[in-house]
Amino acid sequence: MTLTVGNGGTGRRVENAVAWTIKNLDAVVAMGAALVIGLMEIFDHHLGPGIGSGATLLVLGALVYGNLAERRHRMADIREATTGAQRAIEDLVMVKSLSGGDLERALDRARQTTERWVFKGGTGTYLRAVTLPVCVQQARIHRRPLSMKIDIVNPADERACAAYARFRQTFAHRLDFLPSDPWSVDRARKEAFATVLAVCWYRQRLDTLEAEVYLSSGVPTLRFDLSDSCLIITQDDPRRANLLVERDRPLYDYYVTELHQSREQAATVDLRHAEPLSEEPTVDEAHRLFESIGLALPTAFSDPDVGEIIDKALHAENPYRR
Repeated sequence: MTLTVGNGGTGRRVENAVAWTIKNLDAVVAMGAALVIGLMEIFDHHLGPGIGSGATLLVLGALVYGNLAERRHRMADIREATTGAQRAIEDLVMVKSLSGGDLERALDRARQTTERWVFKGGTGTYLRAVTLPVCVQQARIHRRPLSMKIDIVNPADERACAAYARFRQTFAHRLDFLPSDPWSVDRARKEAFATVLAVCWYRQRLDTLEAEVYLSSGVPTLRFDLSDSCLIITQDDPRRANLLVERDRPLYDYYVTELHQSREQAATVDLRHAEPLSEEPTVDEAHRLFESIGLALPTAFSDPDVGEIIDKALHAENPYRR
């Protein structure tokens, strides 16, 4: 057993020596040539006068070769490091900052060519005021299908609506231009109900629209709008930048998964048996619609309250237009 281990150790040492020699062949040749010529000059006085110069050239040549080889290895390392740095820089700029008119232009570009829109946010006010009608119009003009997945606060969950209203009140003095309509539990509920009604209304008027609505009890602090070309992340604090992620960036795919998981944890609204809505829905139609999809309106809502929901659904104005 001891002999076998010893032979194995010797074999490994030989292999390591051979590998080292091959890797440093230029230096080995140079040192070997210098050693041989030096010994010949010391012990053999009959050598010609040019042998020393030849040996010097041989050694210098070997050293130059080694230098060049080392430089080639170094350049390869530099190229590898440069490629890695380039990838890191590209990852750093995978998110673009949007502000002012850049945000509206980015959203408009995303709406023009997409066949898919995924939204996650509070009550979907901007969605039903701008995104939903524009995407439906583009799908109708270009005769293409449209898939929409919409995840908003559950209007049947008063606690969630109250929490969302408190969150919006935090930035109300910067964003809301209608002080007579402050954020409250009732407003949050009406806005969310209005988004559901709007989706049903447009769904009944575009056969190629596949719309799904999800209701969450969590309170989102960001809004996500995901199209075929990009993801746009917005928020209610105007002091902070909005973000755009192009589809070819890894972060886009990460959020596709994240948004899917969020919908998996939300309640799904079954729109298959939704009662039909006229061009200008009545209060009774609205009641029947919400009952048919399992989301009955609160009994405390009066007819004027339901009329307000209908108006918010089909005649909403862009809340961020200045």
